Amino acid sequence: MKAAILVENKKPLVVTEVEMPKKLEFGQVLVKIFYSGLCGSQVSEIDGLWGEDKNIPHLLGHEGSGVVLDFGPGVKTVSKGDHIVLHYMKSSGIDSPTPKYKWGEKIVSAGGVTTFNTHAIVSENRITKIPKDFDLRLAPVLGCAIPTAMGVINNEAEVKIGQSVVVFGLGGVGLAISQCASLTSAHPIIGIDLHKNKIELAKKFGVTHGLINNPSIEQDIRSITGNNGADTVIDVTGNSKIIELCYKITSPVGKTILCGIPKENDNISIFTKPLHFHKTLKGSQGGGSKPDIDIPRYIKLLAAKKVHLDKFITHEYPLEKINEAITTLKSGEAGRIVIKMSHE
Repeated sequence: MKAAILVENKKPLVVTEVEMPKKLEFGQVLVKIFYSGLCGSQVSEIDGLWGEDKNIPHLLGHEGSGVVLDFGPGVKTVSKGDHIVLHYMKSSGIDSPTPKYKWGEKIVSAGGVTTFNTHAIVSENRITKIPKDFDLRLAPVLGCAIPTAMGVINNEAEVKIGQSVVVFGLGGVGLAISQCASLTSAHPIIGIDLHKNKIELAKKFGVTHGLINNPSIEQDIRSITGNNGADTVIDVTGNSKIIELCYKITSPVGKTILCGIPKENDNISIFTKPLHFHKTLKGSQGGGSKPDIDIPRYIKLLAAKKVHLDKFITHEYPLEKINEAITTLKSGEAGRIVIKMSHE
């Protein structure tokens, strides 16, 4: 199989042939991958922002789409030929051993799921079956961005009709959060980013007030929400100073939800007294989503045209140009990027 390998932090991925294990273990599923999403958290991992990576060399990618080719003993949730979404959040099914690939004489590590590769051996609990007529190009966003966004709004923020929502960072997850907030009839929905094109795109996903981040952004937001601040403020940037601002502009009874993760040792400083009363500060891991339950629900919403993904994906690259895709993502100009696998 062909794969993009992380060989050294802060260096381009190496796209090359990798040897797969010849036998599927208990709970493992062999998948032919058609598309992978490119998430900002993968860029943080590539750049080593969260500390020393002790598993190099290893494969990457945690959201994708594909077709089941085979499966090991014990697997019951999928069959050969099924179309599936790959996701990093654990679902029903077996939590299988992680596979070891070979690159020449080196062992290449992998987690329960990887998607920057044409084929993958994944754990049964990291895939969910989808209808065969669902577009595999769109399907990767059901593996991370959409479940995270829906979970943040429904499970963690528990946004009510007419409550105000502020989103810092309008990449793939930020756009999805904006759309999900709109589904709950939140108002206003304020989206903040450094790039005007992303703000304009966000308005198509439910943002009512798009703002360029600037030194007076706190005053700009309060002029919309009122001096008490917003009911829910969500950070998708992972920038410690923005996280502090998110907390500051959250109302005394509101919720600050953190989707972005700061780099190691980039700590935040906040006044914690409001947390002892009614204010909430919470870190999110995938919005508390349960993929086997939630993904079919989201597909129903898509079929009913309650959720729109056609403008969500802004760029597409072949696997061979994944490093160009990463550069585009770092530029801040993209919504969601997908990587297309070629199968000759």
